[in-house]
Amino acid sequence: MSAVLWDMDGTLVDSEKLWDIALVELYAHFGGRLDAAVRHATVGSSAEAAMRIVYTDLGRPLDPALMRASIAWMHARVGELFGAGLSWCPGARELLDALAAAAVPMALVTNTTRSLTDRALEQIGGHYFAASVCGDEVVHAKPAADPYRVAAAALGVAPAHCLVIEDSVTGVTAAQDAGCPVLVVPNAVTVPAGPGRHHVESLIGLGPDDLRRIHAGLGSAETDVTVPAEP
Repeated sequence: MSAVLWDMDGTLVDSEKLWDIALVELYAHFGGRLDAAVRHATVGSSAEAAMRIVYTDLGRPLDPALMRASIAWMHARVGELFGAGLSWCPGARELLDALAAAAVPMALVTNTTRSLTDRALEQIGGHYFAASVCGDEVVHAKPAADPYRVAAAALGVAPAHCLVIEDSVTGVTAAQDAGCPVLVVPNAVTVPAGPGRHHVESLIGLGPDDLRRIHAGLGSAETDVTVPAEP
């Protein structure tokens, strides 16, 4: 393991709940009600992909201009919610500090737009990351492999030597298609077990040596392993 690539929403910060608020409000504006299955389908998606899911569910025409307007509203609303404060996911900040102290290069890789990501980084601490890649900065956002390939290249590290930390099926798919092994920390949705994936219930108690062991194990293991959360 030469580097760690972090997802943001639901992995570093518990911001998926803020997206929930904005989506519920958007549905209410259109006279609809957000279904849990639809919400789960949007987790980890790019804004464009998520809005296609929403408009299809609401039975609205997939008009590009209208969807762009809804996306702009969503981003403005979530930006307001970000400004009120972001909560760390359990163990995330401590692991960031430990990796930084061990001089492990890190990058942030998110489908969130640059403008919102920069607002989040003001609270998270941009100094942790040697690079950050946002969904509006690549040709194809997650679940495509582009964001993780770009991040690994920015750090000068082969994807196989990076460990990705993710919470969604969308993100895990992107990471694995880029050639990265993945530490899965499910949050809002369940991520199925599979080769190249190591599941933990939270990041509490994990340090750089633990991540190195996990990465080494994924390089040789054919099955997924689940580690219980710390008591």
